[in-house]
Amino acid sequence: MSSTIWSVDEHLDDILATVRPLEPIELQLPDAQGCVLVKDVVVEVALPPFDNSSMDGYAVRIADVEGASEEFPAVLTVIGDVAAGSAGLADGQVVGPGQAARIMTGAPLPAGAEAVVPVEWTDGGTGEGPAATMRAHSDAPEGATGEVRVHRSVEAGAHVRERGGDVKPGDLALRAGSIVGPPQIGLLAAIGCATVVVRPRPRVVVLSTGSELVQPGEELTGGQIYDSNSFALTAAARDAGAIAYRVGAVTDDAETLRATIEDQLIRADVIVTTGGVSVGAYDVVKEALSSVGDEDEPGSGIDFRKLAMQPGKPQGFGSIGPDHTPLLALPGNPVSSYVSFELFVRPAIRALMGLPDLHRPTVRAVLSVDKALTSPAGRRQFLRGMYDEEAGTVTPVGGSGSHLIAALAQADALIVLPEGTTSAEPGTETDVILLR
Repeated sequence: MSSTIWSVDEHLDDILATVRPLEPIELQLPDAQGCVLVKDVVVEVALPPFDNSSMDGYAVRIADVEGASEEFPAVLTVIGDVAAGSAGLADGQVVGPGQAARIMTGAPLPAGAEAVVPVEWTDGGTGEGPAATMRAHSDAPEGATGEVRVHRSVEAGAHVRERGGDVKPGDLALRAGSIVGPPQIGLLAAIGCATVVVRPRPRVVVLSTGSELVQPGEELTGGQIYDSNSFALTAAARDAGAIAYRVGAVTDDAETLRATIEDQLIRADVIVTTGGVSVGAYDVVKEALSSVGDEDEPGSGIDFRKLAMQPGKPQGFGSIGPDHTPLLALPGNPVSSYVSFELFVRPAIRALMGLPDLHRPTVRAVLSVDKALTSPAGRRQFLRGMYDEEAGTVTPVGGSGSHLIAALAQADALIVLPEGTTSAEPGTETDVILLR
């Protein structure tokens, strides 16, 4: 274990200097969700690819409906239907003077037509008052012929989606570094992209240690507690963008822990352990991993160190296995482990994804407290808090104890008290890390 006291920034810099973005792969769209684009995507097909109607109604010429009203409707001859998915009017017909074509939403604007009149602005071909809807073609095929009375005039291009009105060939659809979410997948599909080149979502294996840990749902006996850390950190890893695997709590046995970690290497881009990194006689993570470095593989092994922070003083970091898989060993107290995850593991995950922005947003806020907050000299303290964006204030939640998980569940921010601060008076402005 290193005798040097590391700063928070030094420990993070060491991690980020080691972690490298994952190699790009080409994935089908459904498999690319949550991944990060490696290169720009340029539009090759216009969207929409043709002029089409944005309404159910009638495709008309402007001159034919000029001045139309309910009292003096424009009476037009209906020459056919244009359905979505069709190429236009049958037999290459053109909408000529005094004519209209019944058209459906998304259908191509037929030749000769200049605009679309919504069906609600017509009699729907019934010869009666304003129509509320069109009858289905299968029920009333005669609606595609006959006459329609138009009650309003329209301007050129009315209710028409122009070809390329969304994006045109040559436009930048998505920039490299974008996360592929549902809207991005929709856009990629709409412009005809079946696959994209991305960095895959990192695979993070989370395991907790401690013979006292019991899985939720099981019965507690003397000296036992429920394993909360592995559940919280697995959820946090998924929230950061990773594919996360939770391993059941491992007992305080060094050989068992070492074997468990080695078994997980095959599916891990990062391994996160929680517990067993302090100075107790049963802190097995240190015992199991202090000597895992391979003499033939320079740079491998786990370094256990003390950080000038509260909570989260004991930390471990290094690499393990033939692929030098990064391993971050976090403390076991619930708040310590979660704060450590936010500060160190989350940025590592996002670095693996190739994202430029690795960190949670940090804002300045005014402390809303009744009395001064104390902080240990020489340590950067992270307190749970609730941030009021409108007021620009932050209020501490719960005490500073690293075991107080109930307060953590209420917090949406971390209040940062710097190393040189031993007392923060009410009204002091400080950094706040937003957790939402």
